[in-house]
Amino acid sequence: MSMCETLTDVFKLLDLFRRKKTTPAAAPVQRELKADWIILGLGNPGLKYASTRHNVGYMAVDDLLAEGGDLLEPVPGTKAHAAQLRISDRDVLVLRSTTFMNLSGEAVAPLAQKLGVPAERIIVIHDELDLPTGKVRVKLGGNENGHNGLKSCSELLGTRDYLRVRIGISRPPKGMAVPDYVLSPVEGGAELDAAVATAAEAARMLVEQGLHKTQNEIHAR
Repeated sequence: MSMCETLTDVFKLLDLFRRKKTTPAAAPVQRELKADWIILGLGNPGLKYASTRHNVGYMAVDDLLAEGGDLLEPVPGTKAHAAQLRISDRDVLVLRSTTFMNLSGEAVAPLAQKLGVPAERIIVIHDELDLPTGKVRVKLGGNENGHNGLKSCSELLGTRDYLRVRIGISRPPKGMAVPDYVLSPVEGGAELDAAVATAAEAARMLVEQGLHKTQNEIHAR
């Protein structure tokens, strides 16, 4: 074999390798989403914020999913990670935003619109300064009380009339700014852990039993 033929074969192999490297990978398979209800846990993404008071909504979602070993997965084309549950024969889409807190509505509003989920079947789990640490309360609608995550949800959903599961974190000590307080590590130990678990339970109960029965049971604790 001549040197010319050898070089020709080498160039053919290099060209084949290059074309394989530049061929786009197959698009990931996107599972069809279904939802009668949506549950959104509010928080900030990233390890820096994982254990902060502002992230108790994220923590409650983790508790809710841990019951069945379900995992959150990215949803292509959205700003959310999601898992699908069946609760009392209803399809429930459980979300955590991939945005920061003040843009939380971007995670839920487009999916609610696409899937036809009305506001009264959207549950938002969040931290609440106006409740003592460890208390959990449930309500429909109302003001956002300065909570930027709720403000974003209300703005993009076009209504305040969605369900709230409120996890008490108390007010900051005198002299401490609210942003510093909510972005500082959680304190309260077992008391707050129990509240997070109760919030997860409350979200499930809202789907199963509705608002009034859930309030009667959760508010009695």
